[in-house]
Amino acid sequence: MAYKNIIFESSDGVAIITFNRPNVLNALNSELLEEFSQALDEVAEDDAICALVLTGSGEKAFVAGADIKELSTLNALSGKQFSQKGHGIIHKLQQIPIPVIAAVNGFALGGGTEIALACDFIYASDKATFGQPEINLGLIPGFGGTQRLPRLVGPNIAKELIFTGKMVPATDAYRMGLVNTLCGADKLMEEVMKVAGSISKKGRVSLQAAKQAVNNGMNTDLATACNIEVDAFAICMASQDAKEGTTAFMEKRKPVFKGGLDS
Repeated sequence: MAYKNIIFESSDGVAIITFNRPNVLNALNSELLEEFSQALDEVAEDDAICALVLTGSGEKAFVAGADIKELSTLNALSGKQFSQKGHGIIHKLQQIPIPVIAAVNGFALGGGTEIALACDFIYASDKATFGQPEINLGLIPGFGGTQRLPRLVGPNIAKELIFTGKMVPATDAYRMGLVNTLCGADKLMEEVMKVAGSISKKGRVSLQAAKQAVNNGMNTDLATACNIEVDAFAICMASQDAKEGTTAFMEKRKPVFKGGLDS
């Protein structure tokens, strides 16, 4: 479908969603969020896509937070509904059954940081900036920042960022474990597409199993988490890709994964 506030592209097993409101630093409004949700549905339903990249249009921003003009009109009820909508979409992003890479090219503030946190890992331009500045508006993060940020960087660092509202450069975000890899601004998408392309050549069944095992295991005790891994491993063994992968290894050739489970 045609989109107004995002750009959706797909090629060679990799989809790219670009937040596209550069005149307002790709700020999140209800219309953009709805389009983002629809694009995520497109990705999830397309078995040819094995990796997803998120980035922002223009040279300044990934997503610079919520659209303050829209935010200023909300009351307690509509504010709760807006937060619930954001949570639902970001939960959908986190649960999408393929690896998702955030390519943070500039400001990732408020909802921008929260979107990046729901991705599987983050590559950032050395010009990127992260932060949860909602406290400066008399608010708190409303799209999962109070929960996902401490899980990634620890509660003390997360509380410092949330309580102060300060913005941190990509180098500091990398040091605290928020960012996986730093890239020069002119090399960011090249590096991200290189790793996304590599991932897209893996088996979709095993990618989904690995992602679900990590995500679900993080929310439980170790013994239960290990049982989650056992079940996920068994599902992989039932896949055509496992047969292709092991056969290709013994035949000393590169595997050609096609996905799917044996009937």
